[in-house]
Amino acid sequence: MTTLFDSYRLGRLALPNRTVMAPMTRVRAAAGGLATPAMATYYAQRATAGLIVTEGVQPNAIGQSNPGTPGLYTAAHVASWRPVTTAVHANGGRIFAQIMHGGRVSHPDTTGMQPVGPSAVAAVGDVFAPTGRIPAPVPRALDTAEIPGQAESYADAARRAVDAGFDGVELHGANGYLISQFLSSNANLRTDRYGGSVRNRIRFAVEAASATVASIGGARTGIRLSPGGGFWGVAETDTAELYAALLPELAALDLAYIHLEATIDDEVLLDLRRAWPGTLVMNPVHPSGPAPAGQSDADRWLGLGADLISFGRAFLANPDLVERLRNALPIAPADENTYFQGGDTGYLTYPAYRYPA
Repeated sequence: MTTLFDSYRLGRLALPNRTVMAPMTRVRAAAGGLATPAMATYYAQRATAGLIVTEGVQPNAIGQSNPGTPGLYTAAHVASWRPVTTAVHANGGRIFAQIMHGGRVSHPDTTGMQPVGPSAVAAVGDVFAPTGRIPAPVPRALDTAEIPGQAESYADAARRAVDAGFDGVELHGANGYLISQFLSSNANLRTDRYGGSVRNRIRFAVEAASATVASIGGARTGIRLSPGGGFWGVAETDTAELYAALLPELAALDLAYIHLEATIDDEVLLDLRRAWPGTLVMNPVHPSGPAPAGQSDADRWLGLGADLISFGRAFLANPDLVERLRNALPIAPADENTYFQGGDTGYLTYPAYRYPA
């Protein structure tokens, strides 16, 4: 029987276990979206994960969603990330950068620009801005001629990620951000080749993935998806058909993996497992669920055919999560008040498990 602690070959990488640290926004970047020494410490503390996927990293200025998030679109960004990847590798870890274009989930107070999206339809809810949470603005609908450039921005960021020492990248195609907006049936009201039919609505995701693979290779490219997820008001009225069309297109690119969130019933997820010929990373608990994923969730999905299991909140307060799971040690709770407050508290201050004397 496959266990969470078995090794796994992911492209060129030999993972010592099947745990993945899921991407989580921490808003600790310096001015201009630069990575910091504290970020190097934070990720290096968690290097026993089989694979780390970073917080979302914007591929261009207009793609920034939240204040305090890091970028990968200038030489300065690349230089700032090198100490992070070096620290993780020095601790024996492996790390992918998650490339995240916020699309309509942004605000001019954050970027100085009107957000863009597939259509002029505002996200549902309040977005983060420098002064706090405020209603999401109506984005500017991208012109058809602009869209390939936004798809290419993922590839440009991927090239810079490799230059910065990352082992690969994960495209953020989930949770209501730009790729997810194009997949949507209510955020995407376009009538050109990027909207309307399922075939058209998957086009942007495929173009972004294709450009990235052409840039750094399929073995260094993954994508995260949240089938049927309703984040930021995104809806998919034809989820099964949508992903049944998308996965073969992605499979043809020989991606390193797809990373699925459990945002829909098991029947659909298992159909996607059967349809996907490569590595499946499973995030077994809906992000708004009552508790972080644990050992039993991992074992269940490994038994259902997942290859790797990602943990989000459990990694925040437990930098040694792999050891805690392996030895059935208590999982410490994270302080939600420190998620986005900045500073080292609730970031670098969670200790490894202290065994009784």
